[in-house]
Amino acid sequence: MVKILRRERLVPNIHLLEVEAPEVARKCRPGQFVIIMPDERGERIPLTIADWDVKKGSVTSVFMIVGTSTHKLSLLNAGDEVPVFVGPLGKPSEIEKYGTVVCAGGCFGIAAIYPIARALKEAGNKVVTLLDVKANYLLYWEDKLKAVSDEFYVSARDSFFDCKDYIPKTLKSVVKKESGINRVVSIGCTYLMYTCSEATKSLGIKTMVSLNPIMVDGTGMCGACRVTVDGKTKFACVDGPDFDGHLVDWEELFTRRKAYFEDEVQSLCHWERNQFP
Repeated sequence: MVKILRRERLVPNIHLLEVEAPEVARKCRPGQFVIIMPDERGERIPLTIADWDVKKGSVTSVFMIVGTSTHKLSLLNAGDEVPVFVGPLGKPSEIEKYGTVVCAGGCFGIAAIYPIARALKEAGNKVVTLLDVKANYLLYWEDKLKAVSDEFYVSARDSFFDCKDYIPKTLKSVVKKESGINRVVSIGCTYLMYTCSEATKSLGIKTMVSLNPIMVDGTGMCGACRVTVDGKTKFACVDGPDFDGHLVDWEELFTRRKAYFEDEVQSLCHWERNQFP
């Protein structure tokens, strides 16, 4: 059993979960993920590692409430325990001195992009951070990301920020303004990563994305997280989760992510009826 140190809502529908896992914390690298079960009857779900503290022995993830398991996680509090917390899993993100790198994140990806931006900055890169939110009240970790960024932009659909365009148009504007972009890293919902990849393809800027297909064991045994990259079958858990966004078969990925949609809805409805009779 793993002890919860902190669970808090950052913004509506986005929660932070910090657990006591010293062995995992010692081995964490940017871009990796963990597998967690909210209770003994729950499913195993992957969460990207958003931060870690080796001295404290803690690992932090940020997640969005979507289905039954994430709803269960959102109800946990400090002192509670989870039966399974495994990691770090997946290949770490490639961190080198590229020059100027754009880190684009949205939703839960705002937190997931943070350790990558931090590592890229430490490697000597100029880091340009671009965050996508529907409204200003959905923005979080602004100070943390500004601290590791040379330039900071927010794309939103309300009047709070200067930019109101969706992220692909904003990304093209940033690339035009920040001359000499050498790489783009995008993390968030599948659609955000897809549109970022499409926006940079014609510009010839390598764009890395962190894929989040349906995953079960996280060790390459079940094959549930298979994706097609450059015409070849890959497993997001052991071959990724980072892939070149220009080589991903996005149409297939969108289809596979919908495979258990009806089952997930039924599970959530059943759980809510029993949890809140």
